[in-house]
Amino acid sequence: MTVTSDAGVAGGGSRAGDLLVVDDLRTHFRVPTGDVKAVDGVSFALPRGTTLGIVGESGSGKTVLSRSIMGLNTAGNAVTTGSVLYDGTELIGRSSKEMKALWGAEMAMIFQDPMTSLNPVVKVGRQLTEHVRFHFGTNRSDARAAAIDMLQSVRIPEAAERMDNYPHHMSGGMRQRVCIAIALACSPKLLFADEPTTALDVTVQHQILNLLSQQQRERAMTMILVTHDLGVVATRAAEIAVMYAGKIVEKAPTPVLFAEMRHPYTQSLLWSIPKTSQPKHTRLSAIAGRPPDLINPPPGCKFAPRCPYAQQRCRDEEPQLVDGPGARHQFACHFPVGTPENREAFDRNLASGLPQTLTVAGCLAAREDIVEIGDGA
Repeated sequence: MTVTSDAGVAGGGSRAGDLLVVDDLRTHFRVPTGDVKAVDGVSFALPRGTTLGIVGESGSGKTVLSRSIMGLNTAGNAVTTGSVLYDGTELIGRSSKEMKALWGAEMAMIFQDPMTSLNPVVKVGRQLTEHVRFHFGTNRSDARAAAIDMLQSVRIPEAAERMDNYPHHMSGGMRQRVCIAIALACSPKLLFADEPTTALDVTVQHQILNLLSQQQRERAMTMILVTHDLGVVATRAAEIAVMYAGKIVEKAPTPVLFAEMRHPYTQSLLWSIPKTSQPKHTRLSAIAGRPPDLINPPPGCKFAPRCPYAQQRCRDEEPQLVDGPGARHQFACHFPVGTPENREAFDRNLASGLPQTLTVAGCLAAREDIVEIGDGA
């Protein structure tokens, strides 16, 4: 993938305000049938105190990217190359022992499923205090007091009593709040929130996202919010990176992305979101086909087999991430959405008998989407 000027990493440099600079990061898993290219050349920079949303379907590489940055891909068959500069320090090549000093104190992660990320046979209080005691050498009583304060800060009632609970004593929303408290216990500078609202109902999801936004502002943290839902990051991320098949296919400031999205995959993700304005029993839109095999991906654009605009060039030549006309807007597409070339490509496909998938129906029904972005309060 071409390293672009927006990432600020060309030639190994970075912008003064960047906390994290990722340059051509690749993580491949060696299996008997070949290499799974889970992350395949990702570059971006993240300024201090801001939130980056990373969006894509399951299997697009979002979680592996986060774990690669943190050095958590410790499986024997995992090979990670490229560069990750955290606060000016290179992380690629560091041992788990060296990274352990950073985990919790400098960077932390909220994992997808709180029921599996919490130890079911250890009380919540101990899981909260062990990081504080490890990094700061705090005695038991002071660590307990700090943990109670942390539970209160994430709005868990009767925090002192909850310290003696096991995870199964709590609801899904409460367990997720405990995971957030654990991640924030040592005041990290960088927080990864990996699908933090998985399996939660809509009301609790809203509460958890508001809580994360509040904690991010109060602590001036830098945050990477990983999700499959564009609606989740619409009001909570300054910038959005869309991933597909281990690569970033579009990246832009949030208002720019929604107003001028250029990649067909980004457009398809937006169309997949249910809308309250739709009549009852309206069939949900879905992206046709399946994500590619990451061991033997198709040549050319990896999204071409599912794209209603794909031409022979797309199947032969992989598009590179290039700068668009908008500020800090980048995309990898030969026939960007919203251009005359895109419309002509779709009309050619339609005239030649392109299968009438739901994605194609969406193209016919609405060539342009207008999204209103609220304040997320």
